[in-house]
Amino acid sequence: MSHQTTNDNNHRIKQILDMLETTPNDSFLLHALALENIKLRNYEEAKHIFIRLLDINPHYVGSYYHLGSVYQFLNNSKKAIETYEEGIKIAQQQKDFHSLNELRNAMDELLDEEL
Repeated sequence: MSHQTTNDNNHRIKQILDMLETTPNDSFLLHALALENIKLRNYEEAKHIFIRLLDINPHYVGSYYHLGSVYQFLNNSKKAIETYEEGIKIAQQQKDFHSLNELRNAMDELLDEEL
């Protein structure tokens, strides 16, 4: 990762944190902050942000996919599968078929790797 890319990510993180000061429970901003941390390979930080986000807003379905991926980066397949399964339930409730397919595919790929 180039120095410039890291600086750009850090700048975006600062901007998001500034906005979160006035709206600390904004799901979109928390999701964006976690994604920026993934780009910097700050997987533990991203995990904590996604967990906080899903505690605040368990229906923010896109975060389940990314949190599951973070668990995979952290070599925690069990938590990744649990996260994908929970996201699948939410996507089914919301009839969000795009997210449902993404979550199922991610879980299937992980289960195939586990065999």
